[in-house]
Amino acid sequence: MSSSRIACPQVEHPIVRVRDLTVGHAGVPLLEHLDFDVERGEVFCILGPSGCGKSTLLRHLIGLDTPMSGSIEIVGFGSPRLIPDRALPWGVLFQSSALFGSMTLLENIAIPLREWTDMPMDAIRASAMGRLALVGLTGFENHLPSELSGGMRKRAGIARALALDPELLFLDEPSAGLDPLTAVELDRLLMQLATDLGVTVVVVTHDLESIFTIANRIVMLDAGAHGMIACGTPRALRDTSKDPRVRAFLTRGRRSAPTS
Repeated sequence: MSSSRIACPQVEHPIVRVRDLTVGHAGVPLLEHLDFDVERGEVFCILGPSGCGKSTLLRHLIGLDTPMSGSIEIVGFGSPRLIPDRALPWGVLFQSSALFGSMTLLENIAIPLREWTDMPMDAIRASAMGRLALVGLTGFENHLPSELSGGMRKRAGIARALALDPELLFLDEPSAGLDPLTAVELDRLLMQLATDLGVTVVVVTHDLESIFTIANRIVMLDAGAHGMIACGTPRALRDTSKDPRVRAFLTRGRRSAPTS
């Protein structure tokens, strides 16, 4: 491993283990020799500049793509992969929310329950309504996605991702396209879910304000290094990292950075 890449210390109760992972496209490596754990119950952020491979890494973590080498383990499940006849122990919020436009919010959230459980329809409706309440969308169950704001669609996407009570939630750029106030409200929701439900949350983002608000730990990716260049708490890395790339990113080149 080159000196520009680092490995995170192992954690006591991991729910995700990544070891010597190399990912890329068409046989060309994009990220190499990634080593990190995600601790059960934490909010873990994957960050870095546009084009550094954040979304590519996420696709591998949720089982959409196969690594070139190395391993990913979801503890208690094994390598992430899509299994036709088995519900997965993680939920995903894609950047676009990926709601079905012709379905109401209630119908969208009911999809995984209808597909992967034997619950009767009245129980499915009650469960879906409970997820909507959890994300603050009570009263909007009969609305179509097009009738909602961007922030509400993100909340609805989170409600659907939580439909099967996953232990692990992956989110791709959740604040993308949102105004600052709506992004702050979404951050508060994510922290509440992590605290109240004990869900482990893995967030791909480059939103600096969000990183300092929600993240227990972060890993930073860099396209030039083809891998990780930082791992730790955002404030510790901002204040003590000796890598100018890390300091510049976490301060946006300013002398000061968020302190809250």
